[in-house]
Amino acid sequence: MIEEFTEYRKTPPLPINVKVFRNVLQNLPTTTFLVCSSMYPNNQEAPPPPIAGPPLAKSHNGQYWSTGLCDCFDDPSNCLITCCCPCITVGQIVEIVDRGTTSCLIGGLFYAGLAYVGCGWLYSCTYRSKLRGLFSLPEAPCVDWLVHCCCCACSTCQEYRELKIRGADPSLGWEGNVEKWNREGLTPPIVAYGMAR
Repeated sequence: MIEEFTEYRKTPPLPINVKVFRNVLQNLPTTTFLVCSSMYPNNQEAPPPPIAGPPLAKSHNGQYWSTGLCDCFDDPSNCLITCCCPCITVGQIVEIVDRGTTSCLIGGLFYAGLAYVGCGWLYSCTYRSKLRGLFSLPEAPCVDWLVHCCCCACSTCQEYRELKIRGADPSLGWEGNVEKWNREGLTPPIVAYGMAR
């Protein structure tokens, strides 16, 4: 094998006729032709470019998450709070998802207690499941417990953003959101359990 490589290196490079090569390059209409001809060797026309529109993840028809799991910097202040003290964000999510029956303080303390022994993700993943149930969201990118076990801060930020985008600002708490919805004449984006839209 080494001898073959040595023999290969000894062979002189193929002579290139510079005039012919330059002539071919000058006769090409554009560089786009090069790309298209290599992509479509049978001289087929390129398909039309896709129509610009909102990505599927931005749909609010109840089938997709509004933002991606790693879009934490879409809301930098929440990202910072969640990374430094996730019990605050989890508590806010718990209060909204439970419709005020569990306060932010109780939810946050319960999470902090479990996080102290390394099991905070067990508590927060149950609220991801509840949130998905409220908005009919898919279990994406994988099962809830695995998302929270591996990417707890990212998934918590995603849940916070989802609530905020859908009209429930977790930083206001449940009562604050109800007052806002009444003041603006809106219906709450969270449907009662057992009801479907």
